[in-house]
This record gives sequence, C-alpha cells and structure tokens, in this order.
Amino acid sequence: MLNTRLWLRPLRFSVIALLLLTLLPWACTRKTVSFNTTPEPPVAVVVADTLTRLADSLKGKPSLSTARKVVLTKEEERAAKEKEKAAQRKSKKKKKKLFLGERTKKAFVKSGPKGRNQVIEIFYYLRYFQQPNPYAPARYYYNSKKHKIFKATGEITPDMKILHGPYKKMQNNKVLETGYYALGTKHLRWERMDKNGILLAKTHYEMGFPRDANISYYGNDRSLINEVVPYINGKLEGDYAKFTIEGQREWTGQFENGHKVGEWTHYWGFRNRKQHIYQYPESGYDPEVEEPELIKEYNRNAILIYDKETGLDKRGMTEQEQAPKGRAVPKAPAKVQPKRARP
Repeated sequence: MLNTRLWLRPLRFSVIALLLLTLLPWACTRKTVSFNTTPEPPVAVVVADTLTRLADSLKGKPSLSTARKVVLTKEEERAAKEKEKAAQRKSKKKKKKLFLGERTKKAFVKSGPKGRNQVIEIFYYLRYFQQPNPYAPARYYYNSKKHKIFKATGEITPDMKILHGPYKKMQNNKVLETGYYALGTKHLRWERMDKNGILLAKTHYEMGFPRDANISYYGNDRSLINEVVPYINGKLEGDYAKFTIEGQREWTGQFENGHKVGEWTHYWGFRNRKQHIYQYPESGYDPEVEEPELIKEYNRNAILIYDKETGLDKRGMTEQEQAPKGRAVPKAPAKVQPKRARP
C-alpha cells in the first residue's frame, strides 16, 4: 500500500504540471469584457470622402449619426453648397435700425491725438430729417462734413443730421459718457464717468427737458413755454432757455454748480437770430464774475459787427457799411395797404 502511494505521487505532479501548461496561453490572452447582455450590432463600413445630406441633419446642423451617410454626385454637392451659401446670405441681411419707431443710421467721430488719449463718440442720427422741438433748451446734430457733433444755436435746416438713438463716449476703451438722443434732444438717463469708471453725474431727461426742471408758461393752457430753469438735485445745473410769447428764443445758456458758465446768447426775437454773445467762466467752480464780457454782436441781418477776438467793430456804422463787400443788404418788403371796402 505504501509503495502504491509513492508511485502515484510523481504521476499526480505530472498531471498538475500538464494542466498549468494548457491553461497558461488562455490566461495571457486579452479579452474585452462586456456587461451588456444584448449582442453587439455588426460594424458598418463607411465610405471615405462623403458628404452628409440635408436629410441627415438636425435643423441644418450635421447629426452625430453616420448610419445614413451617402456619396453625393458633383451636381448634388454643388447644389448643397449653393443652398448653404444662400442661407448664410439670408441670415446676414441688415436689419433696420429703429429707435422710438424712427429709422436711424450709425456713425462715429474721433477727436484729440491718436492713441490712448483719442476720444471716440458712437451715436445714431435720423435717416430722414425731422424738425426738433423748438422749445427744447438744447438741440444736437451731426455735421458730416466737419465730422463733429454740434449744439444748435440757431435755425435747424434739413442738411443737419438730427441725433436720435443711443450715444456713447469712450477713451482708451473706457466709457466716459452714455445716454440717448430723441429727435435731437437728450432723452432718458445720461451718465458721466471718469477714466476709472467712477460715476460723476447722472441726469434724467424727457425730450430735452431735465426731469426736475422748473418750466413756466404763457397763459393757462400751458402750450407756450416762457422759461426753462434746469435743476438737478435741487441745484441749478444744465441748459437754460427763455422764449418770447411768439415762440422765438430770447436767451440760452448753461448753469453749472449753480452759476452761469460758458457762452450765453441773447437773440433778436425773430427767426432765432443771435444778437449778443456773452462770456462767463468756463467752470461753475471758478470765481463768479459780476458782469459777463461781450465777445460777439450781430445786427438784424445776421451780420457779425463786433468780434473781440479779431478786433472787428462796426457797431457805429450803417447797415450798408456793416455789410461785407459784395453783399447787398436785403430790403424789407414794401407794406401793402389793405383795400378799402366800397361804400
């Protein structure tokens, strides 16, 4: 019995060694393990250099599925490209720029030295001319020849491009002033910032009139404006205007920090023609002057007869002498007597 066990022991080791040699190649082979109980679908062969049909897309964008890709002919490929270009052109059509129901056009002007210190103003103006409110304290327009925004001091003519729409003033990519224009007048909220983006002033306008302005009228129907006194936070600030009972301008100027600043204009009282221009300090924080300085004067024919800067002075002359050479003084039309009624 002992001899039998001794004989079987080498045989047992031989069987185990043979079994390990058989299983070793199978154990070293890599096999993908899948936890999906459904059988894998057969792999589809995709032909190279194919185009996706419009039917194989979602809302014009190629889908992720490649199951339905087909090869297009040259004619079909050309037609697909043309259709795609037409769709792009249609999406790039310019939309009408509207503000408060009026068609506008965008423009910009640059001022100052080139570089970081250059000031850029981005704005819009009316595509078709409209006359601003004659009672507005200040009216603004764009001169395309001089590439500059002006504040109108006299009559508004159709060749002036009336500001209408958003406005932005920038320097070195920093916003200095923002607001809106409506038919040549300041409208809604206007903000002014320094170069660091700190808010300096905020004013609300209603078609040119400050929201807190003190407005007086002729008569009780409030249709004829007499005077517009601007107030901001209880202090005189902004554009001032005074009108005659006929609706003509009599005085225009500007307040800052409760004081008169800049140029103040006195008018003749017809056709908004200027008569005198007085100079006040440039800033409301400068010492206030008792009497302003006369810097320009015009006669009734809108001819400059006095200019302090150039030394021109024709105030004591007749209208014929005041007129520039080669320019005749227009004569007033003869008065027509009314016809008497027959007895």
